[in-house]
Amino acid sequence: MDKQKVFVFDTTLRDGEQSAGVSFSLNQKLKIAHQLQKLGVDIIEAGFPRTSPGDLEAVQHIAKEVRECTICALARCIKGDIEAAWEGVKDAANPRIHTFINTSDIQIENQLKKTREQVLEQAIESIKLAKRFTSNVEFSPMDATRSDKEFLFRIIEAAIAHGATTINVPDSVGYAIPSEHGNMFKEIIERVPNSDKAVFSCHAHNDLGLASANALSAVQNGVRQIEVAMNGIGERAGNTALEEVVMALKTREEQLGVYTTINTKELYRTSQLVERISGMPVQWNKAIVGKNSFRHGSGIHQDGILKKRETWEIIDPASIGIPNGTQLVMGKLSGSHAFAKHVEELGYQLPEEQMTKAFEDFKNLADKKKNIDDRDIEAIVAQRTGEVFSPKWTVDHIHVASGTHAIATATIRLKDADGNAKTDAAAGDGPIDAICVAVNRIIEADPSLTGYSVQNVTEGIDAQGTVVLRIKDEDDTFYSGQASDTDVIIASAKAYVNAVNRMLLMRAKKASMAQ
Repeated sequence: MDKQKVFVFDTTLRDGEQSAGVSFSLNQKLKIAHQLQKLGVDIIEAGFPRTSPGDLEAVQHIAKEVRECTICALARCIKGDIEAAWEGVKDAANPRIHTFINTSDIQIENQLKKTREQVLEQAIESIKLAKRFTSNVEFSPMDATRSDKEFLFRIIEAAIAHGATTINVPDSVGYAIPSEHGNMFKEIIERVPNSDKAVFSCHAHNDLGLASANALSAVQNGVRQIEVAMNGIGERAGNTALEEVVMALKTREEQLGVYTTINTKELYRTSQLVERISGMPVQWNKAIVGKNSFRHGSGIHQDGILKKRETWEIIDPASIGIPNGTQLVMGKLSGSHAFAKHVEELGYQLPEEQMTKAFEDFKNLADKKKNIDDRDIEAIVAQRTGEVFSPKWTVDHIHVASGTHAIATATIRLKDADGNAKTDAAAGDGPIDAICVAVNRIIEADPSLTGYSVQNVTEGIDAQGTVVLRIKDEDDTFYSGQASDTDVIIASAKAYVNAVNRMLLMRAKKASMAQ
């Protein structure tokens, strides 16, 4: 049987914006929408136009500018909402109206103050109204997982009969567990007579941490649209995380028998954009896009990774667009293989006996010190070998200019070991890029920056920041650099030059050995 496509419905701009403390500006929404288009989502739920003039304007702009995705607007089963939704999406290449109403008794009685019959009638009239504007109508019976089954079947059948082409059955409060969530869809598809006339969709919330599992269970039971948000942001504990479900479907495609058309190489870039704009940090151990997702601290794992990446990774970090790929973190659990590899990255080549003794020193230090950085490892190597790292270049002066309406430029002066200075200036895509370009001109080489992170060392406005970065030489060898300063731009320049010095040292050693 041919594999079926699962459509990806992204609600980052609508439900994601309902996260407490999150508010997107018009330009921010446009930036995210364009990136979602590049990511390849099928439907973008651009907003809830009736809520504010600003939201209506944002939906209108997205509808006009983003042409490769279906653009959807949310509306309650209220005439004014539906008219506002259409006003928002009418200029889209493929517009959709998504209308919803509460269907659980607890919400019908306590929030709507209505009866089931009144809710049914209101839903039918609203779908009929939406249908006058567009043939692409989605209907959601809100709080479906706590709704009476017979009433749920009835309202879904009526919604399809009156023109809804997509039926989203939301777990609005994150109440379901995977087995019952999947069975709910199975029953709906079997019991609703006209279920074959609509695409079924799931919208799971993460209140019990089960959103992704519930979405996958729904897919296994006939759902062919998943409603998701980047990084799992959204109301309360958030929505189903786009990156988790997409990569689960991709990784287990043969088992699940379905696929998406998401460009997974844009996942990490999209995650970073949403994190930056929303102000909601991605937790370190977050699946797929978290900082620790492809970092290995166990010596057994590190040894396996170095021998064959697939021994401990089911996803290639390059497949989701992570620029610096797998990382081996040096600590008390690290093994000798990973330690030797890291020492080489620092620019040293040690005989086996010296490497063994240096590793013993490293393990002893790791038992006493929680955070070990490159300076500690260099000190160990120097103590064992007498070889002290002598930088070829040091940063003597740096000046950076950048702004919202200016091209970033950097002027940098480096001094060599004899005190001779060389100065160059360059423009770049931001101040860090400009610094790297200027340094490369001075050293007459062109390594690429593959990883970059900055952390504060101390608290307060005058906090010292530590920059850790990674570069790749032309022969695909990696080198790391680290530096601290109260100015992260200066720290970045020093860290980059630090990594460059290691690269130049290793080049010189390789050239000497070749002679």
